[in-house]
Amino acid sequence: MNINELKHAGLKKWTEEWAALMQPDSVEICDGTREEYDRMIKILVDGGLGTPLNPEKKPGCYLFRSDPSDVARAESRTFIASKEKIEAGPNNNWTDPVELKKTMTELYRGCMKGRTMYVIPFSMGPVGSDIAKIGMEITDSPYVVVNMHIMTRVGKEVLKVLGADGFFVPCIHSIAKPLAKGESDNGKWPCEPDVQKKYISHFPDTYEIWSYGSGYGGNALLGKKCLALRIASVLARDEGWLAEHMLILKITNPEGKVKYITGALPSACGKTNLAMLVPTLPGWKVETIGDDIAWMKFGKDGRLYAINPEAGFFGVAPGTSTQSNFNAMESIKKNTIFTNCGLTEDNDIWWEEIGYGAPGETIIDWKGNKRPAPKTDKKPADEPIAHANARFTAPARQCPVIAPEWEDPKGVPISAFLFGGRRAATIPLVNQSKSWVHGVFMGSITGSEITAAALDLAAGTVRRDPFAMLPFCGYNMGDYFNHWIKLGQKSEAEGRGGELPKIFFINWFRKNKDGKFMWPGYSENSRVLAWIFDRCDGKDNCVQTAIGNLPKPGAIEPPQGVSAETMNELCSVDIDGWKKEIADVRKDYYPQYGDRLPKVLYDELDAIEKRLNG
Repeated sequence: MNINELKHAGLKKWTEEWAALMQPDSVEICDGTREEYDRMIKILVDGGLGTPLNPEKKPGCYLFRSDPSDVARAESRTFIASKEKIEAGPNNNWTDPVELKKTMTELYRGCMKGRTMYVIPFSMGPVGSDIAKIGMEITDSPYVVVNMHIMTRVGKEVLKVLGADGFFVPCIHSIAKPLAKGESDNGKWPCEPDVQKKYISHFPDTYEIWSYGSGYGGNALLGKKCLALRIASVLARDEGWLAEHMLILKITNPEGKVKYITGALPSACGKTNLAMLVPTLPGWKVETIGDDIAWMKFGKDGRLYAINPEAGFFGVAPGTSTQSNFNAMESIKKNTIFTNCGLTEDNDIWWEEIGYGAPGETIIDWKGNKRPAPKTDKKPADEPIAHANARFTAPARQCPVIAPEWEDPKGVPISAFLFGGRRAATIPLVNQSKSWVHGVFMGSITGSEITAAALDLAAGTVRRDPFAMLPFCGYNMGDYFNHWIKLGQKSEAEGRGGELPKIFFINWFRKNKDGKFMWPGYSENSRVLAWIFDRCDGKDNCVQTAIGNLPKPGAIEPPQGVSAETMNELCSVDIDGWKKEIADVRKDYYPQYGDRLPKVLYDELDAIEKRLNG
C-alpha cells in the first residue's frame, strides 16, 4: 500500500511531510498481513540480523542480538516535553518542547536515506473498541515492524476504523543509521551507539511521540510504554479514564462465579507470574486478560471496564521457567521473537534460571561470543549468557490460559485493584483499604526495598514507585494522584461509589529474622486471591486495623510448610514499622510534589498515624 491510497487527508499530509524530511528510498504503508510479516523476517534474516531457531523445538521463532548500547529502555534519554516544567513533575526528565523539536528535526533530516520508511497503522486494544486508541508509527526498522505485528493490531482494518478524519497518536521513530548507496548493515544491529544522542520524547500537549537512535524495546515499539502509558495517561486525564501499568486477571471460584482483578506491581515483584498464575487451591481457575497494561473506562452501569491494549507479551526472559511461569513458557514455544538470549548448539534459546543447563559443549552468548555451555541454569561467574533484560515477544493468543473475552471490545468489569512491592518487613501479606482515598494513598506509597546490588541507595532503602507508574506517567505525579481521587469522588457523587473496585495492597516478599521468605509465592498466591475475591463480595473474613482490613486468623488457608504463627505475623500490624513508614512518607517522599499533592493524602497520613498511636 502506498501513500496515495490513504483516505485520511491529515495522515497523508503527515506521512508526506516526514518522508520529505527523512528522505527514505521508498515508503510502505503496512497492511498487517502474514505475508508482510514473513517478508520483514526474510529481510532481517538475509541481512544477518535474525537467526532462525530450530523448527522442531521453536517453529516460527527467531533470535536477534542488539548492539550493547541498545539493550533496555533509555530512561535518562526519555523526556516529557510539556510546555511548563511543573506539568512534567519531579519524576520525569523535562525539556523545552520547542527546543527539543528543533534539535530532533535536524537529527531526522535525511536519517532514512538508503532505507524504506514503514508506516504502521496500529490499534491499542481491539479494533473498533470505544476504549481503544489508534496510533501511527513511522519507522525504518523491519524489526520494529514485526514486533509491532505481535504487540498491536496492525493493518487495513485500523485504517478503516480511523476513517477520513479520525484521531490518531503520531509516533515517529528512526534507528538513525542512513545508508550510502550500495551500503548495508553487514549483520550489525543498526542504532545510534552514543547514548547521549538517543531521544525518546513525549509531547503531552499535542499527544506526540518522537524517538531517535534506539531500535530496541520500549524505545522503538512506540505502542508499548510510550503510547500505552505515557501519552495514554495524559489522554486518560483529559478524557476521564485510566491508563495503568496493570495486569488483568479473570478469576473463577469453585461455584463458577467470575471476577476480574487488575494489579500494579513494580519490576521484579512477580507481575508476569501473577498474570499467568496456576492456582494450587482446588476448584479455583485463573485466566489471563493482560500481563502488563490496562485501560479502563466507566460503563453505563457505573463500573470500570478494562481492556488489555496490547496483543502480545513483551516479557523479560531471564528468570522465566516452567516453575516460575509455566504458562509463559508455553506461550513462547512458537511464532516468537527472542532478543539478546543465548543460542545453544542445537539452535535453541537459553537464559539464566530457565530451569536447566544448556545442552552441548558450547553456547553463543548475547554478544555473539562462543562460550562453554553452562551445566546448570545459574549465572556464570564472569558474564551472563543472556542479557539481564533479554526479551521474548509472543502473541497473547498463544497463552494456554488466555481468557476467551480478552479481546472483547466492551472490556471486562473490574472488581479489585491490587498494589504491591517487594518489602522484607512492615507491609503485610494482604491489606484492604478502608476507602477509595485510603486506597489511592496505599497506591501512592508503593515501593520496593532495594538490594545491596544497587549503587545509588543504601540496601533496605525503600524506592517508591507509586502505582508502578513512576517511569511511565506522562505528567506530574501529584496531579495523577488527584486524577484518581477525582474519579472516585465523581462516582460517589453520582451514587455509584459502591461500583468502584475495592483496593488491596499485597506483599509476597516478607522475610523472617533469618532472612528467609515467609511466604512461598508463585502458585500459592492463589490463596490470597481467593480471600480478595471473597472480600469483593463482602464476606466477613477480615479484621479492621489501624492500617486497613487484614485477614482474620484462619481466613487464608496456609500453604504446606507455613505455620499458623507465620501466618499471624504475615497478617498483623507492625506498629513500629508503620510509624517509621509514615514518618518517611511525610518527611522524605510526599514533599517532592509540593502543592500538587492532594491534601486528602496528607489527611490519610494523619489519620493512620493517629490510629497507630491510639
